Amino acid sequence: MAHTQHHTMRRVLRREIAGTIGLLTDEQDFRAMRRYRTFAFDDHTTYLRQVEALLKTLAAEGSHTTVALFDPEEYAEYCAESGLEPDNPASRTRFTAQLAATGPTVPYDGQSLDELVPDLVDEAVRRATWEYATTLLARIGTCATCGEDIGRASFIRAAHLLTRVIATAGPGDLHLVCSVSTAPDTLVAVLRAEGCTEGATRLDESEALEFTTVLALGIATRSAAGVVMRTTAPAATDRVYGWRLRGEDLEPLTAGEVFDAYCTDMESGDLVSPESGVDYCVPPDLGDEGKGTGHTH
Repeated sequence: MAHTQHHTMRRVLRREIAGTIGLLTDEQDFRAMRRYRTFAFDDHTTYLRQVEALLKTLAAEGSHTTVALFDPEEYAEYCAESGLEPDNPASRTRFTAQLAATGPTVPYDGQSLDELVPDLVDEAVRRATWEYATTLLARIGTCATCGEDIGRASFIRAAHLLTRVIATAGPGDLHLVCSVSTAPDTLVAVLRAEGCTEGATRLDESEALEFTTVLALGIATRSAAGVVMRTTAPAATDRVYGWRLRGEDLEPLTAGEVFDAYCTDMESGDLVSPESGVDYCVPPDLGDEGKGTGHTH
């Protein structure tokens, strides 16, 4: 009887434990891990099926599981720095535990891996973009004239501009895209804001931080940059409008410029067919509060 009670208690405790699974999302990373003798899988498709089955089992038992992006190169570096044997399941477990705290993760909510993997890759790209932009901002240093920290001042200015953009948007859900042309790549940040009936707006804090950081980099480096926003409200036509960055200010784009920006693939430069029932228009006035002092740096 006591044994049965203990078994039941352990089963209950298992539901209190949150777990993380490190996932090898692509074939190349999977092949890199096959060099380790203790890595038991030899087929990526079979591996993904087994991971999905495990996720479903854990969910059925009431466990909460997050999925992390497992990078073999980062894993090898982690083992070298920590003095761990990489060809050891315990080392992989420790690395995955660190990913749960510091790396890109996506919660498993019963979705298929076909849905989960793109979300996980997007999260990894978003995290890498933020880290890269943050590093560049920190390296800029101080203004030679006034001694002001350029990165910090630009971040404050970017946060103010984002606040003004959202405040003037009106009711509905928002989808914002900020692109900054830096050498050698163009950085892109996306922010989704959910409008509330009482007029407040719910933001994802991580997305807002990345968006602000990327916009701040454009301000600090005087790079070519722009912000495009789409608003969606019940019983209303979706509206798309935007701004280009001029110094530390956002200058409104014309309806034609917004159309060109929204209907052009950022990677290939090819034209994308416009959506029907969408109004490409001039943005609302950000007001005097949206204008800068001209002294960011």
